Amino acid sequence: MSHNTDFAALVGSRICHDLISPVGAIGNGLELIALTGDAKGPEMEMISDSVHNANARIRLFRVAFGQPGDSQMVGEAEIQSIVQGLAPSSRVSTYWEVEGAVSRSELRLAFLTLMCFDTAMPFGGTVTVTKQGEKWLLLAESEKLRAEDALWDPISKGDIPEELVPAKVQFGLLPQGAILLGRPLGLQRTEMSLEVRF
Repeated sequence: MSHNTDFAALVGSRICHDLISPVGAIGNGLELIALTGDAKGPEMEMISDSVHNANARIRLFRVAFGQPGDSQMVGEAEIQSIVQGLAPSSRVSTYWEVEGAVSRSELRLAFLTLMCFDTAMPFGGTVTVTKQGEKWLLLAESEKLRAEDALWDPISKGDIPEELVPAKVQFGLLPQGAILLGRPLGLQRTEMSLEVRF
């Protein structure tokens, strides 16, 4: 057995793999109930929205926290489905402008960046994701940006922030993933924007 085994990524993949099927089954069950017309109203709508959001989050976590899989590609339709699935419960509007399939390892960095952006935008805003050639650009804009220096300063140097809590684990995985992919992280900050390049 290799001593370099990334057990955290394996655990993340396993949890997401095991949860995606039952959550999907609940969603299918809700659709069948809706077809019969037996259950309507705000309660069913709330349950349905929650299931769709949970499904999208699990698929996002599966990419962000699972094993990168260098040769695996993720189609644009799947990516858009994840991004749109998160939209109803998010304060942030995300515009995915990358066309076609992308490698899972690159998508992992993009999703980790989106999760980092989310923590800096408690009052909402917009995120735009673009790609030119091999270069990715993710831009977050908010009138009330809350980017913590303790998290973003180390990332700007390619370092991992110290004393991370579970809710901020993406700030450790982003620079680590960039190193594994051989992509230097570029970061520009203003009072109302964050720009990440890799």
